[in-house]
Amino acid sequence: MNILEHRALRGPNYYSRYPAIFMRLDIEDLEEKPSDLVPGIAERLTALLPTLQEHRCSVGRPGGFLERLERGTWAGHVVEHVAIELQNLIGFSVGYGKTIDSYEPGIYNVVYRYRDEACGLAAGVEAVELVARLFHGGEIDMPAIIARLKAVRDTHMLGPSTASIVAAAERRGIPHIRLSDENSYIQLGHGHRQQRIQATVTCHTDLIGYGIADDKAWTKQVLGDAGIPVPHGRVCTSIDDALDAARDIGYPVAVKPLIGNHGRGVSTGIDDDQTLREAFGIAAHRGPSVIVEQYIKGEDHRLLVIDSKLVAAARRRPAHVIGDGVATLQALVDRENQDPRRGIGHENLLTQIQLDEQSQRLIDQQNLTLHSVIPKNAIVYLKPTANLSTGGTATDVTDDVHPEVRYAAERIARLVGLDIIGIDLLAETLTRPLEEQSAAVVEVNAGPGFRMHLSPTHGTGRDVGQHVIDMLFPDPESNARIPIVAVTGTNGKTTTVRLISHLLRQAGRNVGMACTGAIEIDNHVIMRGDYSGPQAASIVLREPTVESAILEVARGGIMRRGLGFDECDVGVLLNIASDHLGEHDIQTLDELARCKTVVIDAVSQSGTAVLNADDPRVLAGREWVRGETILFTMDPEARPVRQHVREHGVAFTVHDERIVMRQGHVEAEVIPVLDVPITFEGHARFNVANALAASAAAYALGLSIADIQRGLQTFHPTPGQNPGRTNLIEADGIKVLIDYGHNVPALEALGELVSRIPAGRRISVASAPGNRRDEDLFKLGTLLAHMHDIVYIYETDPRGRTPGEAAGLLRDGAESVGSTCRVEIIMDEARAVDRAFDEAGEGDLLVLLIDDITGAIERFQGRRFSLSAESTGESA
Repeated sequence: MNILEHRALRGPNYYSRYPAIFMRLDIEDLEEKPSDLVPGIAERLTALLPTLQEHRCSVGRPGGFLERLERGTWAGHVVEHVAIELQNLIGFSVGYGKTIDSYEPGIYNVVYRYRDEACGLAAGVEAVELVARLFHGGEIDMPAIIARLKAVRDTHMLGPSTASIVAAAERRGIPHIRLSDENSYIQLGHGHRQQRIQATVTCHTDLIGYGIADDKAWTKQVLGDAGIPVPHGRVCTSIDDALDAARDIGYPVAVKPLIGNHGRGVSTGIDDDQTLREAFGIAAHRGPSVIVEQYIKGEDHRLLVIDSKLVAAARRRPAHVIGDGVATLQALVDRENQDPRRGIGHENLLTQIQLDEQSQRLIDQQNLTLHSVIPKNAIVYLKPTANLSTGGTATDVTDDVHPEVRYAAERIARLVGLDIIGIDLLAETLTRPLEEQSAAVVEVNAGPGFRMHLSPTHGTGRDVGQHVIDMLFPDPESNARIPIVAVTGTNGKTTTVRLISHLLRQAGRNVGMACTGAIEIDNHVIMRGDYSGPQAASIVLREPTVESAILEVARGGIMRRGLGFDECDVGVLLNIASDHLGEHDIQTLDELARCKTVVIDAVSQSGTAVLNADDPRVLAGREWVRGETILFTMDPEARPVRQHVREHGVAFTVHDERIVMRQGHVEAEVIPVLDVPITFEGHARFNVANALAASAAAYALGLSIADIQRGLQTFHPTPGQNPGRTNLIEADGIKVLIDYGHNVPALEALGELVSRIPAGRRISVASAPGNRRDEDLFKLGTLLAHMHDIVYIYETDPRGRTPGEAAGLLRDGAESVGSTCRVEIIMDEARAVDRAFDEAGEGDLLVLLIDDITGAIERFQGRRFSLSAESTGESA
């Protein structure tokens, strides 16, 4: 078998409302070998993956997939179920999948859910190899497969602390974006409502407080000056300083690096000069400055304070083993490390015990070796500190904290100035005030780990991640989202997106806009190019100033990567027409409609779908709507619209050449069509429709009729406001109309407008991408010939065709008309535009259907062109 394509679909997509992995799989010779022709395949697969018994498949009951396997199914379907179950076995609960025939024999589109993208992709690769071996009778090493997948999981998954915060956000409906694969840098929420965290450090964590926590001497000074008990000690830079300090303080002492965390380089219970020398060397390895301080007897406790409130407390014990009278110390350590809760670093609930020089020193002090048999119930401590990161264990004692201890912890958080702080307290117990016992704060931690509180070794786990979310988002009703408008359709997307953005900006909102042409933030272009896909959505939603996101959504982005967001507040579906058919297994208009209605399916239950009632396939998209529906139409008497309005639905339409809003018995005038510049006095009917759609979307977002009117009046089809979309430029008696009409429906709509512009001759420069079908390119050529007297054809990206092939099909179509239209191929766009300009004379109209809008306009300006007072609408 051969994987032809393999990628993650991030957000709602053609196959699912949820993120999924897409795999285009060629099963090659197995097309002739369904599972019922493989003896014993069900039994063998069940032995490898017993939990496949739970898969219902299309049968609808447990064991359904295995029934399908016995009756006969194809290898691609088996890959789907194996990829799902492999993820389940490494801790990611997934269940959805589907396998779809393609238009090519032996090639299947396999789709399955994922929780972690890297693990989902890796599971697919492993599933293909496993199923290939299964069908061909090869050996399968399941432990090795699971081990490889776990390695991927441990590399990419969030640690327990960050994961707890993200999980709490998800329960509130707050979206999250992982900003880095290398660390736990996470954005919670969108736009101006976002908050960011890196592990348990938030965007509000005080820098000075972080510095105090990182410097143990500074911590002791701040707390000691405030009357908080801290161990007496001093900073040393040499062993002689350390020896003097220990003699002044009196043994036993503790030795630790001045700067450090996780208990690294810390030694406690030092009671002689030689041991102090060894401990100093260990600490000095972490930095030149070392603290020697009073050793405080007592249990090690961690107090977690979030937003100045104590939310959890744990008693920690250093890494240790308990003897059984039989096993050696080394065997006991190995046995303890086999606990599935233990892993490497901070990724698991507990950390594996690594024996180092400090461990060896402790073992020596107990007169033991790694080969010693440890008596039954005897405890051997292996680390000097109780940090979980060095293998320690924790017991929850939150309910045992005395009110005075609680107050002291919360006061410490305020003194240091941290929103999230871990306080390391040595005390006999937390049930009595600190002044009544031997107790001292030995350290505070910025960005403390949550593992010991989430899943303590003993006691009740505490959902501390929820406290972080409550601090960052104090409004319990807030889901930290900003309004998202997603606009799709075959033609008109870019103009509608730009117009909605303009309406919102005129109403005083900061807008993030992404479309074919650019990404704009707060009316500033920050990126140029085709940004009609999920990458652009992510860029806009990450921007901290954006209050509303207006996103163009193209078919290619939906099929390649999904929407890039989980849901939108307004989904606009403009039209469904023939374009790009034949790509991504979309061969028919009905399949294209299903692709486009992904945007409608993504509208939230409290959101609004804006649908073109004049397009039957768009109107059929109402079955996917979960929220409200607003219709727009050029025909106010259309039966579906009248019925919708009677039922108190909202519709935007044209009545007596006025854009109006109707609901029930109410008709509110928005603006005369003549006063909307992009309609070119109503002649650009496609832009009248775009204005209706934009008005409906703005209304759904809460704009008033007056807001909409003001925005429609002030949006002009100029290169500045709507570049490349029916921009009309005039100079020296020559008119130039620039547009992006690159498909048949767009050119048909543009043709009506072109015919209404008075002109001597009509001269066009045109092309089309090579990924159109032959018949589409031919038809484009015929339309160009009908519309113009001269057509200069250039060629853009051939996209799989040989150079000149697409241009030749356009020429053949134009010449088939048999008109007087002169057709010439000039392969380079810039030369074709210059040739058209040289040809044009006073009274002629140049229609430029080009890609390099900016370059063409700059050349026009160089030839003393000026913007005309006339303007038109958009077709693409």
